Amino acid sequence: MLAVNYSTIRNKLKDYCDKATDEMETVIVTRKNEKNVVLISLEQYNMLMKAIRNAEYLAKLDRAFDQLEHGSGQQHELFGEDANE
Repeated sequence: MLAVNYSTIRNKLKDYCDKATDEMETVIVTRKNEKNVVLISLEQYNMLMKAIRNAEYLAKLDRAFDQLEHGSGQQHELFGEDANE
């Protein structure tokens, strides 16, 4: 992880973009009033977003299992399910 001030990254943006994409480096851009930002590759960003979606999905499953354990689940028939088949 690198921490770089705004002026430095402005002058060498390509170099830091290459570090983020080629070396999977995380670059923290420090700015006034602690309004910092992070530069990461699109690949890393997509992995983070996938991890968040997975965590949200697992949390939904946990809530559903808790509801079933406490008797507040509901039973539904599947669409197109025929009792004679």
